[in-house]
Amino acid sequence: MARVRYIGAEPVTVPELGDRRIEPDEMVEVPDGRFEGYVCQPGTWEAVEEPKPDEPAPKKLAPAVKPPATKTEV
Repeated sequence: MARVRYIGAEPVTVPELGDRRIEPDEMVEVPDGRFEGYVCQPGTWEAVEEPKPDEPAPKKLAPAVKPPATKTEV
């Protein structure tokens, strides 16, 4: 979760945060995917802690391929 600070002059209710009432100068956690939606309003919100970069998923190794079974002649 990323963190932003509300810098507006009056308290606001934020539906996205469960209708939470946010007071001026209050810091709140927001979903990483919505961080830009807050900080793109520089007169209302300021960034405190940006989202952490996505960590690449560990590489999965392909299973070893066995050669096709051969029939042995008797």
